Amino acid sequence: MGKQSKKSDMNRRQFLHKLGLGAAVMAIDPLSVLAGEANRPQANVGGEIQNQMTYRVKHGSGDKVSLLGFGMMRLPDSQDEINRLVDYAIAHGVNYFDTAPMYKGGRSESMTGAALSRHPREKYYVATKMSNQREGLWAFDDSRKMYEKSFSDLRVDYIDYYLLHSVGGGGIDTLKARFLDNGLLEFLLKEREAGRIRHLGFSYHGDVSVFDFLLDHQDEYHWDFAQIQMNYLDWRHASLNKSGRKRDADAEYLYDKLEKTGVQAVVMEPLRGGALALLDDELYKRLTALRPHDTPASWAFRWVGSHPNILTTLSGMNQMSHMEENVRTFSPLEPCTEAENKLLEEIADVMAGFPTIPCTTCHYCMPCPYGVDIPGNFAYYNDAVAQKILPLPDKQAADYMSRKEQFADGLRKALPDASTWATQCADCEECLKKCPQQIRIPNQMARIVETLRKR
Repeated sequence: MGKQSKKSDMNRRQFLHKLGLGAAVMAIDPLSVLAGEANRPQANVGGEIQNQMTYRVKHGSGDKVSLLGFGMMRLPDSQDEINRLVDYAIAHGVNYFDTAPMYKGGRSESMTGAALSRHPREKYYVATKMSNQREGLWAFDDSRKMYEKSFSDLRVDYIDYYLLHSVGGGGIDTLKARFLDNGLLEFLLKEREAGRIRHLGFSYHGDVSVFDFLLDHQDEYHWDFAQIQMNYLDWRHASLNKSGRKRDADAEYLYDKLEKTGVQAVVMEPLRGGALALLDDELYKRLTALRPHDTPASWAFRWVGSHPNILTTLSGMNQMSHMEENVRTFSPLEPCTEAENKLLEEIADVMAGFPTIPCTTCHYCMPCPYGVDIPGNFAYYNDAVAQKILPLPDKQAADYMSRKEQFADGLRKALPDASTWATQCADCEECLKKCPQQIRIPNQMARIVETLRKR
């Protein structure tokens, strides 16, 4: 399958509809390479696959890690389909599989384990997390049960890459309550010494003081890796928190600090929740002027892949077409030229001025007690901005009402069930403590409701 055009298999609304129902956004990235289309992997006459996947070497252990990592958060419901995706990934050199106890309603680890256990253990590295975000799970015994269940569900006797999940939310006090004061981190450090954990790290969102604290104590903890959100938009444009200040440090700060500390990075959200795969037509044309056959997503992957301290970049892939194209992109991946980096920097500056909601469709906020499809509403709102339906003009403008009606019609198509609309939000604020992007979700729902009003 060749490079897909921007509007090939599904249009934006179909994409967003699927996204709102929890389907995967193609998210990827990587590190690699030297060559272009002529060196894409192909099966030879005898059917043997020529693996040209790009790899990075893990400091210390010497693991050769594929620069395309398979994120297992938004898997298909069918175990057979998951098996097919995993089989294709391993056959084409993908060897890093990232899951967590909380993914897919608690089923991701067991589904991942069922698929991976059909292959020799040396063919894959498995990453999972201590997903004790809920306060009721902070007690040592409860957290240890979660840890031990991961081994059972994944069908392994050691975990290659283990993370403290989503540190940063709640600040230093929450970090201490979750991992330090209860002795959990001390336990995990001993598990690494015993070899049941091969590499220990953390994934970060939120308060940068937590990120700094963990790395400033590197002599004590000896982190093997850290997972950060990194893409060319977040590189120098961090979102704002409810106080109007930077939500967290921009990706450039996070990456630079990891590099200086000697800690390799795993990248999440290389496409910023799909936003970098769905550029508006004007920005898309600027990319195709330089590389006519590349998708906006492949540009984003190549940008991340140009940074040398990336170990792997995670891609949520629940369709074979995503898997196939992503494997091609990484086999091998061409780093960006200086001119291409400059163009992406200019595009990021333009996008930073768009009034979008910084949702990455992670679904951590779900389920909503009132049935609102939070990521689905935000995805549609952001698409309306990309299509220039929003922001609305002055009320006196000739097209003011027609654009409001266009927005409402589009929402009905993207989310046919009106019980999932922003209008059902009761401002209960249950979602606020769950959002790793620290979005003021009820406030943003009110923006959507206001746009839907007839007058």
